[in-house]
Amino acid sequence: MVAHKHSNLIAVIGPGLLVAATGVGAGDLATASFAGSLLGASLVWAVVLGAFLKFVVTEGLARWQLATGETLLEGAVHRLSPIIGWLFLPYLLLWSFFVGSALMSACGVTLYAMAPIFEDPADGKVVFGMAASVAGLVLVLNGGYRLFEGVMRVCIGIMFITAIVTAALVWPGLMDGEQSLLVPRMPVFRGEGLAWTVALLGGVGGTLTVLCYGYWIREEGRSGAEYLRICRIDLGVGYLVTAIFGIAMVIIGSTVEIEGKGATLLVTLSDRLAQSLGPAGRWMFLIGAAGAVFSSLLGVWQAVPYLFADWWALMRRRAGRQGEIPPAETIDTASLPYRGYLVALAVLPMLGLFWSFQDIQKLYAIIGATFIPLLALALLFLNGRRAWVGEGFRNQPLTVIVLVAALAFFAWIAARTAMG
Repeated sequence: MVAHKHSNLIAVIGPGLLVAATGVGAGDLATASFAGSLLGASLVWAVVLGAFLKFVVTEGLARWQLATGETLLEGAVHRLSPIIGWLFLPYLLLWSFFVGSALMSACGVTLYAMAPIFEDPADGKVVFGMAASVAGLVLVLNGGYRLFEGVMRVCIGIMFITAIVTAALVWPGLMDGEQSLLVPRMPVFRGEGLAWTVALLGGVGGTLTVLCYGYWIREEGRSGAEYLRICRIDLGVGYLVTAIFGIAMVIIGSTVEIEGKGATLLVTLSDRLAQSLGPAGRWMFLIGAAGAVFSSLLGVWQAVPYLFADWWALMRRRAGRQGEIPPAETIDTASLPYRGYLVALAVLPMLGLFWSFQDIQKLYAIIGATFIPLLALALLFLNGRRAWVGEGFRNQPLTVIVLVAALAFFAWIAARTAMG
């Protein structure tokens, strides 16, 4: 375990920036661009709400781990029910396939827009997507946590600056009758307003990847109550970056009509931006997009195998011991469960590169959104017990209200969807 003296802001916000860089990218870039193009900037409120909900649940996750020494997965299995472990595995496998495919597709589309060397854009998406996956695999296998963290800092800096500058240059301002973009409104467009709202809420700031924050703070040596304030600052900055980037992408998408689908998406979007910003603006957008999607891919490749390795070790410890089971230490990234899952994650989702890019983006975001109410429910139980976390780490009334509101919102979404 690597311990650090957090003497400056950059050191403090390390894991939070990793959450931001991993959570934004394929989800925010593609989903927000599609939503903005189809529905305009009226869904900016969903980006802000999505980032705020992710902050609340990730702070609860950090609070649990700092109070108990257990990851949230360990806590759910130990304190609630072992069945959760067996239900988690198929969800993890399904999520990994669709998110892996979406990330490869996003990287492939972005790189093809920068170097359209194939006659068929779909071929460019497939080849570049596979190449990006292999590059991410090599970096994670050989670079270790510190190299991963350094690359992610560069990527998020590029994507953040270029997205804000591009959005500022193309945004026409508030339209007639609009007093604020932050007032919740459910747009109607061919019956897809609800689905795209859920997709934005699911795509902004990550879904299952919020669990990885617990493993990253372990890598940083954060354990114990004294690190709670640092984690809150860390996460606050990370999700502020997430929200600003998501808003910028919705605004950019709202200024152009994206007729292209699949591998032509970013070509169309960047060409439309070039009409108002010129060739330099086109390349500025594409470089930022490349930083966003590759940082998201790299973050998932590095972090999600933690989840499988943690699950594997947890199930083995439960099978081999009776009574109280101690929490695991930092996951060994050289272990077979971690590296085996990493290789599978980088290879098997390549099959999804042959599917529609837009469908993959929308499907993975909606699947990911289903994880948030489950996480909120777990945090209500785990952080609600004084005997488990202590009085100082229990859910405060405002936190309970937000978690219950998240559950109610997603229950309403499910009811609306079921009624057609």
